[in-house]
Amino acid sequence: MDPILLLLATLDGIAYAALVFLVAVGLTLIFGVMRILNVAHGAFYAIGGYAAASLVLAISDADFSPWLSFPALLVAAAGVGAALGLVIERFLLRHIYAKEEVLQLLVTFAAFMILEDVQRLVWGVQPYSATDPVRLLGTVDVMGIPYNAYQIILLPVIAVMVLLGLRWFLRRTLSGKVITAVTEDRETAIAMGIDARKVFTVTFVIGAVLAALGGALASPTTAIQLGLGAEMIVLSFAVVATAGLGQVEGAALTALLIGLGRSFAVYLVPELDVLIPYMIMVLVLLFRPQGLFAVAEKRRI
Repeated sequence: MDPILLLLATLDGIAYAALVFLVAVGLTLIFGVMRILNVAHGAFYAIGGYAAASLVLAISDADFSPWLSFPALLVAAAGVGAALGLVIERFLLRHIYAKEEVLQLLVTFAAFMILEDVQRLVWGVQPYSATDPVRLLGTVDVMGIPYNAYQIILLPVIAVMVLLGLRWFLRRTLSGKVITAVTEDRETAIAMGIDARKVFTVTFVIGAVLAALGGALASPTTAIQLGLGAEMIVLSFAVVATAGLGQVEGAALTALLIGLGRSFAVYLVPELDVLIPYMIMVLVLLFRPQGLFAVAEKRRI
C-alpha cells in the first residue's frame, strides 16, 4: 500500500473512530449502570446532528460571527441530550427497570421509531449540513496533501478529552463514585442510602448528551439525514459488544480498531467497508464471547 494512502487511511480511521466512540461510550455507560440496551440512543445522535446543523445555519443566516458555530455545536448537543434524556428516562424507562430485557429492548426500539418520525416532521427529508466549522479551521499539510484540521485535530482531541473526563469523573468525584457503587452492587448501594433513581437519571442524561455530541460534531462533515441514527446505533452496538458491555476504556480502543478497519477497507476493498466492523465483532465474539475487555467476575465502567 502506498505510504500516502496508508497515512490518509489512518487519519480517516481516527476521525471516524472519535465520532463512533462518543456514541458508543454513552451507550456502554448507560448499560453498565442501568443494565438497559438503549436502542433509542441512535436517535439522540441524529437529532443532535440536526439541531447542531440548524443552529449553525441560523447563525450564518443572521450574519453573526461564524466562530459562534463552535459553541453552537456544544449547545445543541447539551440541549438535545438533556431534554430527550430527562423525558425518556423519567416518563418511559423508569417504568420498565424491573421488567424483562426483551420488553426493555422493545420499548427503547419503539422510542427510536417515534423519534425517527419526529425528525421527519421537524426537519423533513432533505439532508442538513453546516460546514462553517470545517471551513474556519482550514486544512493542514499531510505529506503534500491538504487534510481538514477539523477532522485530524478537533475530533480526536474532543474524544480524548471525553475519555479522560469520564475517567476522572467516575474515579475522583463523589457523584462518579456513587455511580460506580450502583454499577458494582446496586442492592448494597441502595441499602446504604444511595438514591438509585437519581443515579439512573444522571447516567442516562450523560449518555444522551454524549450521543448528541457525536451527532453535533459529525454535522459539519456529514450530511445529516433520515436513517443516520439507525446506522450509528448498529455500529455502536458492534463497538460495545466487541469491547464488552459496560467497558468505557475498552470502548475507546475498540472504536479505534473498528474505525481503522473500516477506513482501510474503504481504500483497499471498498465493497466490504460496511461489513468490516461486523466481521471484526464476529471474530472477537467467537473467541471471547464476553468481549475483549470484559471481566467475568464483575461488571466495570
